[in-house]
Amino acid sequence: MRTSRPKRVAIIGSGTCDAAVCRTARTLGGLLARRGFTVVCGGLSGVMAAACQGAKEAGGMTIGILPGEDPAAANAYIDVPIVTGLGIARNVLVVRNGDVVAAVAGAAGTLSEIGIALKLGRPVVAIGTYATLPGVIPAATPEEAAARLDALAGGENGVAR
Repeated sequence: MRTSRPKRVAIIGSGTCDAAVCRTARTLGGLLARRGFTVVCGGLSGVMAAACQGAKEAGGMTIGILPGEDPAAANAYIDVPIVTGLGIARNVLVVRNGDVVAAVAGAAGTLSEIGIALKLGRPVVAIGTYATLPGVIPAATPEEAAARLDALAGGENGVAR
């Protein structure tokens, strides 16, 4: 008999972001934590740190899958740092460990994670930069993104997978 586990969302985005993008990521992280998601990310700065900050402020759990070998490199809001020593190849592990994926703005690294997620069959909801890509579900606000991600992950009853 399989026991239920918390829903997991991989939140991806740039390692540097302006104040508006950071606010969006922080809001999204908090909304998802309140919906029962564990936040998985790359564990570093920018969108990753902002989303984890929001999740922690909402009482959620965060996991950072780090590119290097030093757990101390994780941002201050990571509960569980996972070192990989894989560099950017860790992007595969980030998206593989989300039941669903949320993209907030981003650059080339985010684009690679979206491609991997789609190839793995993970639903991707995007705010901003990549919202118009084929296969990606657009959201205009963190609230809309959180609702879509929750529905895709099976809502309050747990993960759909």
